[in-house]
Amino acid sequence: MKFVSRPSSERGNADHGWLKTFHTFSFASYYDAQHDHYGCLRVINEDRVEPKTGFGTHAHREFEIFSYIVSGELEHRDSMGNVEVMKRGDLQMTSAGTGIRHSEHTHGAQQVHFLQIWSVPSTRGLSPQYFTRHFSDDEKRDRWAHVVAPVEAEGVVEKREAPGPAPVHSPLDLYATLLSQGKKLSHVFGRQKGYIHVVQTSGYNTKEASGAHVRVSGTDGGPVDLKEGDGAYISAAPGEELVVENVGDRVAEILLFDLE
Repeated sequence: MKFVSRPSSERGNADHGWLKTFHTFSFASYYDAQHDHYGCLRVINEDRVEPKTGFGTHAHREFEIFSYIVSGELEHRDSMGNVEVMKRGDLQMTSAGTGIRHSEHTHGAQQVHFLQIWSVPSTRGLSPQYFTRHFSDDEKRDRWAHVVAPVEAEGVVEKREAPGPAPVHSPLDLYATLLSQGKKLSHVFGRQKGYIHVVQTSGYNTKEASGAHVRVSGTDGGPVDLKEGDGAYISAAPGEELVVENVGDRVAEILLFDLE
């Protein structure tokens, strides 16, 4: 198993006043040929949007777009007629397919912190779809909550609201955890690529990462230490086991991708 660190301070970032954002991959005015995509994973943006502001109506097509809400409330409206206010624990997935238009704004007086993630679907020209799921902190505490899975996977329900992971038309599974101090979690990869990201929960920080602290290792690979905002590319053979340990002084919120 091989790890390549993606330090938080090296991500693309911008402070637009109303929006503070980080880009793991090339996005908008940020471009880095070494960090353009990873398998079907195309975007991981960690966004903080100020109250009474947001992203006006804009178009998307041929991407699977999901939002993972960390704090605050985000109002979503789209051309399919969906209107929803999302809160902590909510995950929304829009399969843009042949084309949709949507807007996203803060709802209420609190800044909203969320991760916007895009993947490339295996099939082009899909009909647009919208899914929403909720995963409580208890469901994530010291275990992996399976929050996104391929639409054809066992147990995935292709309905707007349902239990279990949100359907995605990409070869990608996404897991989330709230890992307590001193605790470990393992994951056995089903594919050859992975990406791990430590959510920057303690505040916007463009300098060297701080806050929660985890250590990742695997078969003949690692260990690699990560703090808030840090990530790592993972190369693994199917069946290899990843171990994530919280070696810091606080709970760590972690996202783990298993993908092609």
